Amino acid sequence: MTQEKLASPADQPAVDRAATWTRRHLLDVDDFTTAELDTVMDTTDAMKEVMGRDVPRVPALRGKTIVTLFYEASTRTRASFELAGKALGADVINISAGGSSIEKGESLIDTVRTLQAVGADLLVMRHSASGAPYLVARHLKAAVINAGDGWHAHPTQALLDLYTIRAHLGEVRGRRIVIVGDIAHSRVARSNIWALSTMGAEVIVCAPPTLLPAGLRPSSADHGPGPEGDATEPLAMPPVHVDANLDRAVEGADVVMTLRLQKERMQGGLLPSVREYATLYQLNEERMSRARTGALVMHPGPMNEGIEISPALVSSLQSVIEEQVTNGVAVRMAVLYLLARGGK
Repeated sequence: MTQEKLASPADQPAVDRAATWTRRHLLDVDDFTTAELDTVMDTTDAMKEVMGRDVPRVPALRGKTIVTLFYEASTRTRASFELAGKALGADVINISAGGSSIEKGESLIDTVRTLQAVGADLLVMRHSASGAPYLVARHLKAAVINAGDGWHAHPTQALLDLYTIRAHLGEVRGRRIVIVGDIAHSRVARSNIWALSTMGAEVIVCAPPTLLPAGLRPSSADHGPGPEGDATEPLAMPPVHVDANLDRAVEGADVVMTLRLQKERMQGGLLPSVREYATLYQLNEERMSRARTGALVMHPGPMNEGIEISPALVSSLQSVIEEQVTNGVAVRMAVLYLLARGGK
């Protein structure tokens, strides 16, 4: 597929497949087709070209208003959406739960209706309750982008991770990608499992049994082959391989993505101690030596260096963690553009 340059006089990004984009909202990637994922990736390529200019700005969304509504703290996601919107020429308004009418007891629906009444064209929202963006999308004419809802989904993180992997490895199909850490409580893990599986990757999840979602248990890698093989298909998830042994899971891996360990998991009795978790599940140089030569190290951030990942590995040549953050701006530019210009 060919990719058009940003054209003048309008100077707006145009990707061939963008004309076929029909999604009105971005709530998750669990029902995305490979063609839709390719459209986002191709549009992101165009946005990367914009970011590489001396003046990284285009008027593609001039006249549009983007509102970011965050009920949880965020640095990377919120900042990258703000930068993405401004780079496309949109007006961006940031609203936090603290210091707003939300503190006075205003409901979620009343809040978003107020935002729509004042002219919001796109609403980027993060909420602690799984499913909150779906509820909002049913009551809002504006496009809704899920920037993370509870333990459920974080679609733009999965898209930027997919883009980063493709930028380095090219074809994703057949690649062995390991996700290690608190799978049960990770919206990042769930969305990545969907996106990577849709693109044909072999996904392996690695975690203590207490940090696996209900229905996921160590596969035949631990207990010997069973009648159904070593793949488990849990409810509402694509087939993945499960291995509780990180040393074994990373063997031959093309990508290893480690997740942040939240301290409340230990306080909730799901782990004996942080020290034990680090001993068994910390990604470090010795473990990465078992992966393929040149395998990528990824982390969605923020990181607990010395717990889920060693400081030396964070700054190693294999690490693409900072690149993930940079690509996050371009991916979110692509998402905003597609929803504002191509959605129906």
